[in-house]
Amino acid sequence: MVTADSKPGRPFMQTPCVKVCTLDARSGLCLGCGRTLDQIARWAGMTEAERTRIMAELAARSLRDAAATAE
Repeated sequence: MVTADSKPGRPFMQTPCVKVCTLDARSGLCLGCGRTLDQIARWAGMTEAERTRIMAELAARSLRDAAATAE
């Protein structure tokens, strides 16, 4: 997780973006951050609660994927 650049006077917005913006055609998820294209497009307009919920989902998905890969 990184913090996006912010303009003076605005709070920093957390984002899972790692600047590897490539969508997987099969899953529809970004290979860098794991979000859908819709989530990426709406990110700046989401509430902090929505972004926090999605970031928790991404973390859980990442742990599931890692466990499945290890099997």
